[in-house]
Amino acid sequence: MPTPAKSFVSAPGVGQKPYTPQVPHHVIAVAESDSFLKWAVSLFGQLPEGTRTEVVVACSPARPSASQRIAALSGTAYAGHDPEVLSPGQLTKLVDRDRPDAVLLALTGPSVHAYSEALSRCEHRPVVVTGIPGIAIPARRRAWGYRGAVDLWVVHSHREAEAYDQVRRQMGMEAQIGLATIPFLNRPADILPARELADHGNPGPGTAFEHSVNDAGTSVEPLNAVASPTRNRVLFATQGKVPRVKKDRVAILQSLARLAANRPDLEVVVKTRGAIGEFHTHHEPHHYQSLWNELVEAGEVHAPDALTFAAGSMAEQLANAVALVTVSSTAVLEAMALDIPVLLIDEFGISENLINQVFVGSGVMGGLDQLEQGDFRHPETWWLADNYFHPRSDNSWIGMLDELIEQAHAGQLPAIADGLNKSRSAKRRRLDRLRLTPVGSAVVRARVRTRQRVRDSSQALTRISSQSS
Repeated sequence: MPTPAKSFVSAPGVGQKPYTPQVPHHVIAVAESDSFLKWAVSLFGQLPEGTRTEVVVACSPARPSASQRIAALSGTAYAGHDPEVLSPGQLTKLVDRDRPDAVLLALTGPSVHAYSEALSRCEHRPVVVTGIPGIAIPARRRAWGYRGAVDLWVVHSHREAEAYDQVRRQMGMEAQIGLATIPFLNRPADILPARELADHGNPGPGTAFEHSVNDAGTSVEPLNAVASPTRNRVLFATQGKVPRVKKDRVAILQSLARLAANRPDLEVVVKTRGAIGEFHTHHEPHHYQSLWNELVEAGEVHAPDALTFAAGSMAEQLANAVALVTVSSTAVLEAMALDIPVLLIDEFGISENLINQVFVGSGVMGGLDQLEQGDFRHPETWWLADNYFHPRSDNSWIGMLDELIEQAHAGQLPAIADGLNKSRSAKRRRLDRLRLTPVGSAVVRARVRTRQRVRDSSQALTRISSQSS
């Protein structure tokens, strides 16, 4: 049973930098969706032992459902907790009452701005921290525009640090950029041998991975297959934003079905971000399970049970996976950390909108033909070092947080209001605040669901009309 209480825990203490505050710090995280919640509580796991942490959920239309909260908190110190839901106004009361040393805004851009604006009205001045869960390339000016009032932005690779710092300097922002290992990667430092980490993995003939080829001529065989003889799943990790076009999503499902036909020894699982109708970080107008149901209804697939659909914890799905495929999802990094071969579908191009530019040169990109043949790969060693698999000793965010907290205690931090985006209109700011209230978020959720029902009804009528003509 979930614990309906505030979610205070002490961090387990696996931080990377020496960090010895005289008084244990207190950090509150505000998380907007399932992916932000998973990221925030996992990032807390990097804080030094004794740090008092607390997590609440933003009163956003994208706030996670009960099942999404359970999945996001699974395997963390917060497993079984049921975080409070707070609007920006309620957060200010909490901050002035409990006076935390730092507040982690694990939110989308507009919500970071709205909660920052609320914090600017607090009597107490905490350090304001933010970040994006998972892949955050390319760095955009718009992202900084929402987050100009933060003191520390946590990124997850040297490449991200360089890109975000370049934009920061162009825009004259004052925030610091701290490097952290993506917190939910399993033992990422073990992926590269210590020697290769020391020189950042020079490309060359010696790689950290062996490319196994099975009897069928594909690379589905996992590197550590002997460790778990029951592993037989190929996971397709969905992403709400990409690909956006319906026909592209249908093409992926059809290729997954062909893979299932070509390799009956494999279970092909579509790992969705949530059940049909659930909200998450990015609105998903075409849920994969709905599209599959349409294909089955139209008789366009060879076997209705060719694919299995699953929501819930990605970590639990990866435990039985022999390969993972996606267009762009942070889950691919989780798979790489477990030595599971992957495929990044580039059938629909490589672009900012597809969030797959960061994988160029990694050696793991391929088209739907490769998917249907089960041609999965391991990434190049040099790519790992620059992208999310750097040595833990490179991480800097905890030391930066410690210094910023000292500055906050000394009254040396600028006013939060100084960093707010002055060009964001008063009307836009009012709408942001309204969206993050109980009434406003309920209205937005109802409106989205109504639009979805109208769209589904329209598509059903179109199918019936085409079948009868």
